[in-house]
Amino acid sequence: MRTFMGMIAANLIAGLAIAAVAAGSAAGTEALSASQLKERTHIHGLAVDMQDTEKLLIATHHGMFRAGPDGKTELISPVQDFMGFTPDPSDPKTLYASGHPAGGGNLGFIASTDNGVTWDQISPGANGPVDFHQMTVSSADPQVLYGAYGALQVSRDAGKTWSIVGPLPEKLIDLAASAKDADTLYAATEAGLSVSRDGGQRWETVLDGTPVSLVEVAADGSVYAFVLGRGLVRSAESNIDFKTISDIWGERILLHLAVDPADKNRIFAASQQGDILASTDGGASWTELGG
Repeated sequence: MRTFMGMIAANLIAGLAIAAVAAGSAAGTEALSASQLKERTHIHGLAVDMQDTEKLLIATHHGMFRAGPDGKTELISPVQDFMGFTPDPSDPKTLYASGHPAGGGNLGFIASTDNGVTWDQISPGANGPVDFHQMTVSSADPQVLYGAYGALQVSRDAGKTWSIVGPLPEKLIDLAASAKDADTLYAATEAGLSVSRDGGQRWETVLDGTPVSLVEVAADGSVYAFVLGRGLVRSAESNIDFKTISDIWGERILLHLAVDPADKNRIFAASQQGDILASTDGGASWTELGG
């Protein structure tokens, strides 16, 4: 049986070999459809654009894109690799990320205060410059962020300074901070889903035995996860008991999820194949963006 990471790698290797958006390109280049975008790069994160909630922000290996309801996307940022992408839940114009500049190296912890157009390094991170592949900000306290770079790091001053908490959960895939408690943190791994209630020092398993490819906590305290072989599941934070929302995924594996903070029924997802999908009924049914 193929491993989880093997299945993901098989779908991403081709995308890594493609010069998706030509090096040196700038914001304002021709619009690409969502289907064209997946042929040219791969996706590292999604967020509903809180400046215009009809639109979706897409962090990719080759820049930040904005998509409309018709699925047309435009490059809005410099061409660089955006990893650990997450929006600031307290400021609709502020976004956080990490990753790599086009010329190589690590970006450290970076932020945009103009909704993704320009970016500045706020901190190199602990033992940095870091490349947080997984990063999350607490909507319970937006000053608190967690990032994964060799170990679990935490910032309690909106990313200005970082300290090391301790080891990461083994074979980590995704992180999500609680909407209710800044010290509660969820980790999706190749072995399942874990929760820490002390800021990442100790972990407790809540889903075991199969890979969980994403975890996302919505503003209302709903925890979403994608469980291989089961599908997209959801639970309230107050009483962890996951119920399957949809199980119609076939070969698709969801890697990124964004729930509209103003409308919990409006959800976007990205698969390992680069498909961008949209739901208007809380995740029960899905269509391709712009389809």
